[in-house]
Amino acid sequence: MIQVNNLNKSYGQQVILDNVSFTLDPGERLGLAGRNGYGKTTLLRMILGQEHPDSGTIKIPNNYILGHLSQHIRFTENSVLQEACLSLPKTEDVMDETYKAETILMGLGFSIEDLSQDPMELSGGFQVRLNLAKVLVSDPNLLLLDEPTNYLDIVSMRWLGRFLRTWKKELIIITHDRVFMDSVTTHTMIIHRCGVRKEPGPTEKIYSRLLQEEEIYEQTRINDDKKRKEVEQFINRFRAKATKAKAVQSRIKALQKTDRLEKLAAAKDLEFTFNSAPFTGKQLMEVKDLSFGFDPETTLLIKDLSFYVGKNDRIAIIGKNGKGKTTLLSLLAGELSPTGGNLHLHRDLKLAYFGQTNIDRLNPEKTVEEEIMDVHPIHSRGKARAICGAMMFPGDQALKKVSVLSGGERSRVLLGKLLVSPTNMLLLDEPTNHLDMESTESLVEAIDEFSGALMIVTHSEMILHTLATRLIVFNDRKVTLFEGTYQDFLDRVGWKSEAGPIQPKTNPAISGTDKKDLRRVRGELINEKSRTLGALQTKIDDIENEIMRLEKQTDRDNNDLLEASKRGDGEIIKTLSKTVHESSAMIESLFSELDLLHTELESKTKEFEEKLQSLTEQ
Repeated sequence: MIQVNNLNKSYGQQVILDNVSFTLDPGERLGLAGRNGYGKTTLLRMILGQEHPDSGTIKIPNNYILGHLSQHIRFTENSVLQEACLSLPKTEDVMDETYKAETILMGLGFSIEDLSQDPMELSGGFQVRLNLAKVLVSDPNLLLLDEPTNYLDIVSMRWLGRFLRTWKKELIIITHDRVFMDSVTTHTMIIHRCGVRKEPGPTEKIYSRLLQEEEIYEQTRINDDKKRKEVEQFINRFRAKATKAKAVQSRIKALQKTDRLEKLAAAKDLEFTFNSAPFTGKQLMEVKDLSFGFDPETTLLIKDLSFYVGKNDRIAIIGKNGKGKTTLLSLLAGELSPTGGNLHLHRDLKLAYFGQTNIDRLNPEKTVEEEIMDVHPIHSRGKARAICGAMMFPGDQALKKVSVLSGGERSRVLLGKLLVSPTNMLLLDEPTNHLDMESTESLVEAIDEFSGALMIVTHSEMILHTLATRLIVFNDRKVTLFEGTYQDFLDRVGWKSEAGPIQPKTNPAISGTDKKDLRRVRGELINEKSRTLGALQTKIDDIENEIMRLEKQTDRDNNDLLEASKRGDGEIIKTLSKTVHESSAMIESLFSELDLLHTELESKTKEFEEKLQSLTEQ
């Protein structure tokens, strides 16, 4: 158990945490939520001892091991596997533990060939993945993960979700992906107005309660202000009248005893809409037999890909990292030239492109306002300021230089640049990587309202389930067009590296025909499906692990039995024979239980799919 008592932290005049207290109980997996800049990472750093509170205490038990995902890259071994094995707990069974390291590395996207590679030759993203593997391998008492999915592709992210759902010790995770957080946590804690609120259950529950409480507070404040004004009017009216002196004094004393409720500061949200350019045709773009490779001597990244983009399409590009997703967007944006095939662009096509590396293209010496105005110089400064305000750079904050902005703030500048010129086709490459939950949801709403077409690269299954109606899939060394939703893909195809379809989420009730309501209900339904199927999958994983353990033990016992037979050791033969018999019976029993669980998983999966289909048809 970790106990945090009366914690306070400020930076200059800015209060981050004010008298914060909470406990983390054994076995709790805690999702830490809150807007960017509210102190989530600061709290994790204080638990780790990397920062110190201004006052208050953090009590951590003796011999309690903390594991965290470090962004600091420092490797000492000659191979990826050897580096990962450095973090293995000390154990007698080295072979089993090495197998564990291999399993985790491959779950995070490393190939068998990668395991022998020098860690310093890996890309930056895979070096961070190796650090993540080392943390998971170390089996700490408390796992602290700050945005662990930022460097993962969708397949690795799904594997990590399954891994964390089976985590038996404590976990604190920060992620902007609400669906991922809800699928792996038992409790949610939100940092809000410099305090914390912790409750069991998913993020939706705690956000709804906070919203309700603040609405009640605001209504109470308005009513109190109204009563206070009435009392003040009475005092001012009758202060000079002797006959009312007693009543006036009574009201003055009552007023002095009553604390005035302060108006809550408005929380800043991204609020914007994309500027839709008119388009009267049917197809914005047609791609025929598109092929591309950076090196003509190696296998093509993209080969003979054909598809079209309709004026209202929502096409998601999905697959493992390094397979060509970003390259495809760059080809469509005209930043790369195909080595084969062709692109036919409609004459009225107006593209807006948000690229992963576009943050680096911002001029560090320019202000936010100047970056916005550079896109469309004829726009007035007032128009630019309005867009800055929508991107949460109000007033003089628009005069901040790019050099002092965080990664999330720079992403918002790029989004602002997209808003300046009219567009009828958005190309977005991982646009949510530096956004918090609230900003991510605002972006999804803006895309949902956009009347043009969308092509998006994302690993967020929430976005895929919410927006995508067609897919371009990089899977099994091929790139193909899939006609259908992401759930259709999971049901009918699935990822090659997975045994079968898994994940999703929740609420069976359907009310209202509003698009936002339907999107919310669908999101809740997908959340519930994820939790329900995730719990079943956890049981299945536990039983499979136990079967594997028993089978290994039985193999060892059989070998020992053979050696005892050679020696003619009757007592050992008798003992081992009984043990092998009991283990075999237990394995048979576990397989029977496993069969029932798989049947239940298939039944529940079908049930949720039918509910999701009914939503799709509305």
